[in-house]
Amino acid sequence: MIKTALVTGSTSGIGLALARAMAGQGMNVVLNGFGDADQIGEIRAGIASDTGMNVTYSPADMTRPDEIEAMIAAAVSEHGSLDVLVNNAGIQHVAPIDEFPVAQWDAIIAVNLSHAFHTTRLALPHMKANGWGRVLNMASAHGLVASPYKSAYVAAKHGLIGMTKAVALEVAQQGITVNAICPGYVKTALVESQIPETARARGMTEEDVVRDVILAAQPTRRFVGPDELGQMAVFLTSDAAASITGAAISVDGGWTAY
Repeated sequence: MIKTALVTGSTSGIGLALARAMAGQGMNVVLNGFGDADQIGEIRAGIASDTGMNVTYSPADMTRPDEIEAMIAAAVSEHGSLDVLVNNAGIQHVAPIDEFPVAQWDAIIAVNLSHAFHTTRLALPHMKANGWGRVLNMASAHGLVASPYKSAYVAAKHGLIGMTKAVALEVAQQGITVNAICPGYVKTALVESQIPETARARGMTEEDVVRDVILAAQPTRRFVGPDELGQMAVFLTSDAAASITGAAISVDGGWTAY
């Protein structure tokens, strides 16, 4: 039976790499995210053409529980099952906490943490009914360690790892695993947008931020590749990873080894 994977925040960056990797392993895929409708249509058609899998798209807003519920229901209706859930959607804002906009705090918690609660609570009944499932939460090295000026993001990612562990224990005997992947810096639009923000916050040039702030954290001194994360996700959905659950797996170039 062909499995179906839903990947939130998958119209670009890490999420798109994850979705392509899932389809490449013979899964139907539900894409989700914002962007130009024509471009998203091309992405969807391209993945379907390259892999031969059924690829659909949901524009659900991850800050709206009602839209998340409709997305899960549509995925099951269109594909017949929901076997793999990848909670990847995320946003970022960089500022000292005493200058942090309240609206930005609320949005980051909603997208980076609460959306995973809503998708998981709605997806698990389908996985339980099938006796098999995989939930992957895209956390971060910032779910394990902190950096200044990122209080909301760090709080959300720490919370996501905590939720991962709790849910893994709840479903440990039901054929379902729940894990978090903790990437270091990946050169995506999200990271690129942080460079000027961090430069302003720290009073540095953008070049210095890349060298002395971002890649200084990773002993390999290179960005993590999106495809590396895609392959890690594929492994965690395989039967070979059936005994890996409740884990926070670092893919961070050695960042958290310090």
